[in-house]
Amino acid sequence: MEAQMTRLIDKAWAKFLETPPEKRLLIAIGGIPGSGKTTLSLTLTAALNARHAAAHPSAPEIAAFVPMDGYHLTRAQLSAMPDPALAHARRGAEFTFDGAGFLSLVEALAAPITAGSGTVFAPSFDHAAKDPKENDIAVEATHRIVVFEGNYVLLSRPPWSTAAAHMSLRYFISVPRPVARARLARRHLAAGLVSTLEDGDRRAVDNDLPNGDEIVHLLLPDVDEVVESLEDGGWAHS
Repeated sequence: MEAQMTRLIDKAWAKFLETPPEKRLLIAIGGIPGSGKTTLSLTLTAALNARHAAAHPSAPEIAAFVPMDGYHLTRAQLSAMPDPALAHARRGAEFTFDGAGFLSLVEALAAPITAGSGTVFAPSFDHAAKDPKENDIAVEATHRIVVFEGNYVLLSRPPWSTAAAHMSLRYFISVPRPVARARLARRHLAAGLVSTLEDGDRRAVDNDLPNGDEIVHLLLPDVDEVVESLEDGGWAHS
């Protein structure tokens, strides 16, 4: 795991050093539900900040992490859909996300940084409220690297593909289906979304894994890396 992460970090850092000072390095990390996208994204973001801090101890952090979860449609928006029951049952499917809003954020962060550039805000997801929280993630002008993470950030269908075109690095996390299924069942139980592990497994099979099948089927053909998430938590290159 350590050697694999070091290689991914080295690749991102080298790409950053090639990035003009008025531009941000945008990195997309995609994968199916339960693939370990968040773990990799947080590790990468922290490592890039640590590397920058080692060279510039008094400088602000260079990298920001922006998960796609803040672009879930609200429960009120799902209830206003033609088939509310289906929309709520399939929450997490592509059609239950604000893809246009995500694209707007990416375009704002892809724009040149100028002396007048201010903070760009992104939404987060409040798991207690089960809805997005607006303007909760601040991307400052000093954040020259932004790591995006989410199920659909590497989808080959607009508006996701339009957003992906702005990314300088695209990492896709591959995971064996049984491993993702087991992780998701445990995650749903821990989050209080279900009362038993069996119900968590049913939710994974009925919703998460079909979403994952669509992600794999519509994956962009030109990702930079395919990284396999192993059951033991390690990472391997494929």
